[in-house]
Amino acid sequence: MELPVLYIVIPCYNEQEVLPLTSKLFAEKITQLADAGKVSDKSRVLFVNDGSKDQTWSIIQQLAQKDERFEGVSLSRNRGHQNALLGGLLYAKDRCDITISIDCDGQDDINAMDAMVDAYLDGCDVVYGVRAKRTTDTFFKRFTAEGFYKLMNWLGANIVFNHADYRLMSRRALEAFSKFEEVNIFLRGMVPLVGFKSTSVYYDRAERMAGESHYPLKKMLALAFDGITSLSVKPIRMITGLGVAVSILSFIGVIWSVITHILGYAVAGWASTVCVVCFMGGVQLLCLGVIGEYIGKIYMETKHRPRFILSESTLEGELGKTPKKED
Repeated sequence: MELPVLYIVIPCYNEQEVLPLTSKLFAEKITQLADAGKVSDKSRVLFVNDGSKDQTWSIIQQLAQKDERFEGVSLSRNRGHQNALLGGLLYAKDRCDITISIDCDGQDDINAMDAMVDAYLDGCDVVYGVRAKRTTDTFFKRFTAEGFYKLMNWLGANIVFNHADYRLMSRRALEAFSKFEEVNIFLRGMVPLVGFKSTSVYYDRAERMAGESHYPLKKMLALAFDGITSLSVKPIRMITGLGVAVSILSFIGVIWSVITHILGYAVAGWASTVCVVCFMGGVQLLCLGVIGEYIGKIYMETKHRPRFILSESTLEGELGKTPKKED
């Protein structure tokens, strides 16, 4: 039986501080898996430069020149973690049998890859890396993250609890996933939609090895909104339910006002009127905001713009450039 070719796909954005440290670990893991007879010695580590502003791409190029185990591709500009990861996966799809996506910061336990590959060899097309616990997170981070996963499942999105983007996917799963053409992507919620046999591998997450996190609260909230609006229409249905409830209450209020007026018990006052108007105004603006999010997503989808553009590769040089004709 021919051993599978593995590509470890790693999106990178301004990772010049941590890349020299973690690249060694990834290369050692590739060699270790090959020596154990689990993957082919043609397996590679693929770095995806997401339009970094520092020396990240230069470091990737140097690594590729010195060691054949490293390859790199660069996006034409910064497109965000999800698009960079997708670009790397689709680039690797035709070059390997399996991919394992992982972040560059060294927080995810790379030794979990052994169990992932074992699960693939046992017949699984998708293997999710799941955090066993969140002891390294602050209370706020742990509370909001776990609350998000519970909210997503309540809204009907089929996502794996405490799983981010550390996962193995077979070529068959990637081929099927490549048919998903939406622009607004949330990979951890989209991959389960592919189906096929899957399982989970549990691991403990460590502290970041160097540098700073590129996912502040603002980006985390943006990712959460993308996930909700990309995978569920339940918020729209909740708005409909809220509208019905408010309409019923308003109708009851109208009847009550008419009855009190007929009976002569009407009391003049502006406070109650202002409260009702402010309440209704707030509800309407909130509903319009949620509906606007969905309309905005539809607007972006109808443009059919590319989700990413690869500009360079350490193997092929500048991509998409027309070669000069010889005289």
